[in-house]
Amino acid sequence: MGRSVLFAAGEGLPFIKTGGLADVIGSLPNTLAKRGHDVRVVLPLYSKIIAKYYDQLERLGTIQIHSGWIDQPATYYKAEVDGVVYYFIEHQGYFEREGLYGYTDDGERFAFFQRAVLDMIYFIDWWPNVINSNDWQTGMIPLMCHACYADDYRYQNIKHVYTIHNLAFQGNFGVDMMESCLGLDYYYFDNGSIKFDTGISFMKAGIVYADKVTTVSPTYANEILSESFGERMDSVLRYRRQDLWGIVNGIDTKLWDPKTDTLLQKNYDVKSWVSGKRANKKALQEELGLEVSDDTCLIGLVSRLTSQKGIYLITDRIQQILDMKVQFVVLGTGEANAENAFKWMESSYKGQAVYYCGYNEELAHRIYAGSDIFLMPSIYEPCGIGQLIAMRYGALPLVRETGGLRDTVTPFNEYTGEGNGFSFGAINADDMLHTLQYAVSVYYDNRPGWKGLVKAAMTTDVSWEKSAGIYEELYYQLCNWQG
Repeated sequence: MGRSVLFAAGEGLPFIKTGGLADVIGSLPNTLAKRGHDVRVVLPLYSKIIAKYYDQLERLGTIQIHSGWIDQPATYYKAEVDGVVYYFIEHQGYFEREGLYGYTDDGERFAFFQRAVLDMIYFIDWWPNVINSNDWQTGMIPLMCHACYADDYRYQNIKHVYTIHNLAFQGNFGVDMMESCLGLDYYYFDNGSIKFDTGISFMKAGIVYADKVTTVSPTYANEILSESFGERMDSVLRYRRQDLWGIVNGIDTKLWDPKTDTLLQKNYDVKSWVSGKRANKKALQEELGLEVSDDTCLIGLVSRLTSQKGIYLITDRIQQILDMKVQFVVLGTGEANAENAFKWMESSYKGQAVYYCGYNEELAHRIYAGSDIFLMPSIYEPCGIGQLIAMRYGALPLVRETGGLRDTVTPFNEYTGEGNGFSFGAINADDMLHTLQYAVSVYYDNRPGWKGLVKAAMTTDVSWEKSAGIYEELYYQLCNWQG
């Protein structure tokens, strides 16, 4: 029996990205393909993909998509990157826009996309064992496959995995979508399986109708069963508790590798990190106008500046942080109050603190390489990528114990020397500050302990290998694959 998986998503690297979902789609299928599986990905053909990659795409053909009142053509394209086949669904009116999401007709756009994904399987005559759908943009696929193709055993034999990356965005739309865009019987609304308030939820459909549900860390999988973290989906998630898997994300270890990163002043690895990080810190200080001092503890922050990221725990204690012998570099954009606080910080602490308002991918690499401590005190964090990159670059993460941060960062134990970072539990600015003060004291006063921490961080496995193995185990269980 073949071992084949189709990943359906609203975005994915190397072609298009707005958030962490794209990183997963860019790395997990590739890792599974290297493990011997037939792995393919399907995405909408957005304007930005057309602008950059159109000449590399193979046109497969056009068919008419019928979904409710939708009667529109879909043109399919294909490309192959590193052993993974990517399909793209073209529709000028739906997808050739400036942005990816946030339009008033998003429900219609992604109803069309999901039906076009399922029709594509017949069109190309490739029948995957598993469809792994991701976030609300593809949440209806398990139900549509079950309900709209009931008379075709090939569709009914497909198993479905639904992965939640961001529970806050649920694809909630009016009940009229049932008839107008989805072509589904109102039975599915009346029985409550996709009903959400007075409308329907694409995400709820994925949770209810997939064979298995995954999210991006074991701790987050437990957290979302509670009212506090469940985004009003906690009751249906508790209903699927036995089928809910928490699998932590990895990162692209080729892209994020201090040994080969061309954006750094000096490359380094776990054997040469002392000189490597010293050179990169000096270069970062010179680039940003900080006082050049290779023995000053440098704190880095690369983040969206939102309350979810715990930013106000930091801004409430900026003065106390900078009263320590530290330098502080912040890269990000977000809520106006947070941006203004960091602008004030830079103007008040010239030579000691810098705020780069916006996002700069190249500078992000250099901050990871030049920092000693990476600050990430999120209020909630399904998985998190920043702390994984930081460890790879020998910047010790200081995190709040939530979601994937708790699963990936082990706090320093000064008695045993164990750990790969620092952490605190309460959503409290003073707890964060005390932990940061402790981390800074270890940096200055316990150099053997610090060096052990950096070595442990840099040798932590942050690749997709382990997590891909868990996804593989899940698929094996669903499909009765043999090893």
